[in-house]
Order: sequence, then C-alpha cells, then structure tokens
Amino acid sequence: MTNRGCWTVVVGSVLTWSSLVLSAQSQSDYERPPIDYLKGPHNDPVFRLQKRIDAGQSSLSFDAKFGYLPAVLKSLGVPVTSQMLVFSKTSFQQDRISPRRPRALYFSDDVYVGWVQRGDVVEVSTVDPMQGAIFYSLDQQKTDKPRFVRQTDSCLLCHGSSHTEGVPGHFVRSVFPDRTGKPVFNAGTFRTDYTSPFEQRWGGWYVTGTHGRQRHMGNIMVSDRRKPENLDMEAGANVTDLKSRFDVTCYLTPHSDIVALMVLEHQIVMHNRMTVANYQTRITQRDAKIMNQALERDAGYESDSTRRRYDSAAEKVLETLLLVNRLTLRDPVKGTSRFADEFQQRGPFDHQGRSLRQLDLKAHLFRYPCSYLIYSKSFDALPTPVRDRILRRLWNVLIGTDRSEKFAYLTASDRHAILEILRDTKSDLPEYWAGDR
Repeated sequence: MTNRGCWTVVVGSVLTWSSLVLSAQSQSDYERPPIDYLKGPHNDPVFRLQKRIDAGQSSLSFDAKFGYLPAVLKSLGVPVTSQMLVFSKTSFQQDRISPRRPRALYFSDDVYVGWVQRGDVVEVSTVDPMQGAIFYSLDQQKTDKPRFVRQTDSCLLCHGSSHTEGVPGHFVRSVFPDRTGKPVFNAGTFRTDYTSPFEQRWGGWYVTGTHGRQRHMGNIMVSDRRKPENLDMEAGANVTDLKSRFDVTCYLTPHSDIVALMVLEHQIVMHNRMTVANYQTRITQRDAKIMNQALERDAGYESDSTRRRYDSAAEKVLETLLLVNRLTLRDPVKGTSRFADEFQQRGPFDHQGRSLRQLDLKAHLFRYPCSYLIYSKSFDALPTPVRDRILRRLWNVLIGTDRSEKFAYLTASDRHAILEILRDTKSDLPEYWAGDR
C-alpha cells in the first residue's frame, strides 16, 4: 500500500503534537538512538490489535455504510460518544470534507480515530508509552485480514515539525473557514488547549452544547474573505442540534460534543508533555553516560547540567498535570451526548467515590485539578529520573511544602482531595506518599 499522506488527527482545529525543547537539536534527532522513532520497538494499541488479527484471534467486521469505522472503535475501546466533527479542509482527505460533509473524530485515553464519508482510509493515531504518537491508516476496502499500515515520513512533515516543537504528536488548531471549509490563512490561526480563551476555540469545528454568554468560533464560516475576522459568533453559540447544517444520519451520532472537545484539548497537551519529558530524559541519560565515561566519573553521577535538564522536563509535566493556567468558565457548560457521563464513570474511584475524571463544568473543566492521565502507561513509562522528580514535586505541592505562585490557585481543599484520591487509586506511589502531611 502506498503512503497516503499526513495523518491529521484533528483538523479545523488540527490534532498534531507538542513538544521537544532541545536547543541546537534537529528535527531528525528522534529518528536516531536513543529514541529511534522510525525503527525502534513500539507497543501501542493498534500494534497489539494487528498482532491479534494476524494470529486469527481478532477480526474486524465491515459495515456497508461506515466501512471499518465501527469495528475499529469497538476493537480499540474508543467510545462513539466522543465524536467530534470538523468541517475545515485541513486533512489530507480534504477534497471529501466540507461543511455539508464534516470529518468525524473519536478518541479514548490513548487512541484517536478519524473518518471521512467515502474516504479511502480510516485514520488512526495511537500513543505509545515510549515513542509517543504512532500514525496508521486502514484501507476502507473489505478484506479477510484488514491491515493497519504505519505512516511515517509524510505524517511527520506536520506531526513532527515546529508546530509540535520537534516530536511526533498532536495539537489543536482553530481556523477561519470559508463557506467551502477552506481556511482563510491570512486571518491567522489559533493553536488551542485547555488554557485558551473560549473565543479562540473551534474555528472549523461543529460544536454542540450550551455555554451561556461565552462565545467560540465553532459552527460558523467566514462570510467575507476580505474581512475574515468578522465572524458572527452569535450564530454559532449554544447550538444543540446540527440537523439544519448537514445530514446527521450519515454519522454514528448527531453530536459534536463540547465537553469531548474540552477534554481533548487537555489530553493532547498532557500526552505531549509526557513524550517531551520521555525524549529529553533519554537523551540526557545518553549524554550523561558519555560525559561520565569520558571524565572517568561514576556511572550514576549527575552533573549540575544533567540535573537542570531533568528538572526542566519534570516541571513541564507537573504544570500540565496540575492544570496550571486552566481556563475559568464564565458560565456553565453542558454537552449534548452521553460523553460526560461515560467519561466520569471510568474512574478509578477512591473510598469516598471521588475520581480525577469528575467534571465540574461550572467554573472549570475538572472538579479536581489533576490530570487523569497520571494513571496512563505513558506516565508510568517515564524514565526514573524525571518520574521521581514529578512525584516528589507533586507531593510537595499537595502537602503545602511548595507554595510556588504558579500553584496558588490550588486551594487547601483541592490539595487535600487530590492527595487522598491518589493515595487510594495509584498503587505504585513512593513510600513517602503514605506519610503524614
């Protein structure tokens, strides 16, 4: 099968990745040891599914209307309620995308799936604990043994570029789309995440849900390309039904849920930061080993430079983990699908029934400002020097020893609740976490 081009997980706001900050390092560094992204081992959900298919232990049924999409979602544990719809032409299948035929996107904690009406392929991006984002395509032609084909070079033009600060990954971008779905790039774009102002989000997306007086760029198109910034945000506000905009029966659900979009904007940044830290730490470990050998020092010796590099990688993860600079909502937000309920039901729960997946949706996205991705394989796979630093810093913040200004938004109640939840639900914490506050 030929390479079909860049796998853009979210387009219109475009899913791509974030971020390796390594001075004087070229983009291709992750293609060489110790990362070896292109040839190194990986063990992501699609890789494991393909092994089961090849062994005859799993199969994918083909649907006359949606092709392999329903089977892919079911096999990879991706909820249909996570559906989001993008109508901007920012995917390699852009000729098949328009406001009348938006692209559908779905996600779980470590899988992203894209589908286009009458598209050639189902697009899948997964998160490998060590290597970060891995991109695949699956032909939409019925066969006895479907095969996911890994996509590399063409995808990495976008998904391993300056947009992603140098590592394979994802980002969300908001554009000014015209009536055909083409972005008006001279108007600029916004890369958005969980900290972004509401009014910069979701240009080129459909958005279903209520959000009070807050306004966003979703559901609307540019009426005058000479003045693309003059968007009628009122026309796209508090939309709960998309039936008048396109044929919703052509999709698995009629929703493009606002809560799913907001959770996605946090999740991809958290994944990005963990991949960045993973890459940085492995490269730092390599450099430290070379220097220690050259200077005949103990193998475990950490120079000031090495410690600073570990500290920097850990701090970026910690800030995202604790949702530093999170958006404060002016009015409550409510979605139109069952996404919020299903997301919260996944736990894990502490002895009081609390969970880091609990949503607030009144003042903030999450009830407890600590990411549920602390339970992810990507977090657990972080190399020891950076993972130990993150957990130590997190402990100091939660018990109140660390009173840094950037964590001042955490109330005493927040800190205590997060501490108790993690003690109950994360089994591999260091022994000092069991101590008295």
